Amino acid sequence: MELTSGLWIPAGVTHSSRCSWDTMVLAETFDADRFALPYHRPTPVSVTHEQKALLLSRARSPQPHPAGPDVFTTLSATHPDALPLPMPTSPTSVAVAEALTRTPSDPRTASEYATDFYTSTTTLRRAFQAETGMSFSEWRTRLRLNHALDLLDQGQTVQTVSAQVGFTSTNGFILAFRRYFASTPGTYARRNTEEPGGQPPK
Repeated sequence: MELTSGLWIPAGVTHSSRCSWDTMVLAETFDADRFALPYHRPTPVSVTHEQKALLLSRARSPQPHPAGPDVFTTLSATHPDALPLPMPTSPTSVAVAEALTRTPSDPRTASEYATDFYTSTTTLRRAFQAETGMSFSEWRTRLRLNHALDLLDQGQTVQTVSAQVGFTSTNGFILAFRRYFASTPGTYARRNTEEPGGQPPK
């Protein structure tokens, strides 16, 4: 089992989930009055291999473990509104995912990546589908949109953000953003920058 992402859900938040047949759900609970909480609203987080090992060892141990959020203290939070984006696990697909993460605007197609990483297009596409639950193009779109959230928060224009994250047209970026976030990027940015000292996007 590969565990690379999780969701921080504060107490009292009503929620439900739908999982595939091979999913293992692990819950970590503790006394919030005794420990400082890293996040105060539902937040997607990345899970390291070390944290994965700790969670699994606790789940398998017949002995109770000390209550505390230590397993979460080094979780890497993504943007609060970020789309879930599990990392692939096979060496080639990981290398491609890391290259895209470094440069979301990289225009190479799946076929071009496959050639550059000495594999076949079919193998690469199947790896992303099997290991992340989504196609290569879907994974890359989510990566670009997640990156766009941070750029919009910085006050950059929609046109600039669109180009920086790799969309070939601003209209295509707006349509994709609205599909996932039910809002245009301009409306989203204005809503999130209408705070004291915030700079509304142009």
